[in-house]
Amino acid sequence: MPDPTVVTVILNTNRRADTLTALASLARTTYPRHRVIVLDNASTDGSVEAIRAAYPQVAIIELTENRGYAGNNNVGIRAALDQGADWVFVLNEDTIVDPNCLRALVDVGESVPDIGIVGPMVYHMDEPEVIQSAGGVLGPDWSSRHLGQNEPDRGQYPAPHAVDWISGCAILVRRAVIEQVGMLDERFFYYWEETEWCLRARRAGWRIVHVPQARLWHKGVQRDYRPSPTVTYYHTRNRFLMMARHAAPWNVWLSVWGQTLRTLISWSIRPRWHAQREHRDALWQGIGDFLRQRWGKRPA
Repeated sequence: MPDPTVVTVILNTNRRADTLTALASLARTTYPRHRVIVLDNASTDGSVEAIRAAYPQVAIIELTENRGYAGNNNVGIRAALDQGADWVFVLNEDTIVDPNCLRALVDVGESVPDIGIVGPMVYHMDEPEVIQSAGGVLGPDWSSRHLGQNEPDRGQYPAPHAVDWISGCAILVRRAVIEQVGMLDERFFYYWEETEWCLRARRAGWRIVHVPQARLWHKGVQRDYRPSPTVTYYHTRNRFLMMARHAAPWNVWLSVWGQTLRTLISWSIRPRWHAQREHRDALWQGIGDFLRQRWGKRPA
């Protein structure tokens, strides 16, 4: 049987150099049936012109409205399906893909019919043998955690293995999954959307698999990463949204509300956390917007 068609979708917002580097790595792929779509989010740094000059074979869709990671990528996912994609590879622009990455992902994905989503071993760009994500798991309180995070790769993940979710920086999704469960939920805008997508697929009977033999390097999160208040906002609101969408049990709600309120009190009254006041305000806003069911982009 011929190899299935893979269409990679890359979202770019004023990251010309990063996107060109990602495209250069994809140009070296050993996988034969592969096309690329770049979604440009109103960049003003000459990204579109530079990409067209360097990679005229790459399709570019110029977006007119910023709908976040979820909404913007959905434009590309829809275009990929229209192009006949059997698998859609949603890829961050700040990544470098090993030449054999797609080959390894597709081989595992095609090996079993009920594998619906696969993802690579993600390494830190500045520490190329240190793991950023070997797939993700959900805890009993529906907290999310990357397996292997910040561990040197000593071969502790020797074979493909089932996980709860795949890092959104590089996620390969079977066409049939998208047709059955839909695309990314645009209410999330940013953060938790890939976790919710994987959970939706799992609940529909699809397997989520991490493939250590597929290698990729990601700039966006370093070992000493410290989230911004905006991330605190989306993390808070969207975790509650995911719990509501998937009918989390009452003990999970009690646990998460307890964690959230304890954090809020600490950031509000304890002197040692005065520097966290912007995060405290973002936490309040995330709670309020969840209760008001205000989704999409964080209001100013």
